Amino acid sequence: MVELKTDSSIDAMHAAGQVVARALTAVREAADVGVSLLELDAVAHEVLREAGAGSPFLGYRPSFAPTPFPGVICASVNDAIVHGIPDGYRLRDGDLVSIDCGALLDGWAGDSALSFVVGTPRPADVRLIETAERALEAGIGAAVVGNRIGDIAHAIGTVCRAGGYGIMDDFGGHGIGRHMHEDPGVPNEGRPGRGLPLRHGMVIAIEPMLIAGGRDDYHAAPDGWTLRTNDGSRAAHVEHTVAITESGPRVLTSRDGL
Repeated sequence: MVELKTDSSIDAMHAAGQVVARALTAVREAADVGVSLLELDAVAHEVLREAGAGSPFLGYRPSFAPTPFPGVICASVNDAIVHGIPDGYRLRDGDLVSIDCGALLDGWAGDSALSFVVGTPRPADVRLIETAERALEAGIGAAVVGNRIGDIAHAIGTVCRAGGYGIMDDFGGHGIGRHMHEDPGVPNEGRPGRGLPLRHGMVIAIEPMLIAGGRDDYHAAPDGWTLRTNDGSRAAHVEHTVAITESGPRVLTSRDGL
């Protein structure tokens, strides 16, 4: 069941989204060669603590997971697509890092992700990340009243496939509100004009996940959480929480503070 949020609830979700934005900005600034993923997790945790926010990630255990998630961020490096566990791995020059973070503030959730390269970037990684960001922008642009979920999926998938990248076929975005994961699901590929109609008050997380090698297949690592590309190619993951309103899409996790 899809819950339509009131305008005041969307404002409250924006406050939660801005905590996530600050956490991601702080992690991006702290990421450097030699810094561990656990240290990045601590940076995000401190931002949440200072804001009086909780983490929807910490202790989260969906049906597929063998253990509760141990961090406040997902830290996925190089061939890890999503759900990477922050551990003692220390970043190396040229690593492609995807950070996913959430916050719970006053009963509302925010969720966002970004990808970046530590140190000297490979041109192919720059192109991958730029394409992921363009796919996210395309998905947000399609998140308007009168469109359907399939229009968002089609917009994302078109950008990804035009770049020659693979797409995880059973992972994508989701509704968000009082809980991090709510209805509806938001695929990263689909047919336009299909699926649930978009209405004022719907809030969704739109999150393209691109596989550089062009194939769609992946596997779970032994930790049961991290999803890695089968061909060992690199991956990028970007995400924003977006409210659908009569005046257009409102990005609640925007890192420019709007």
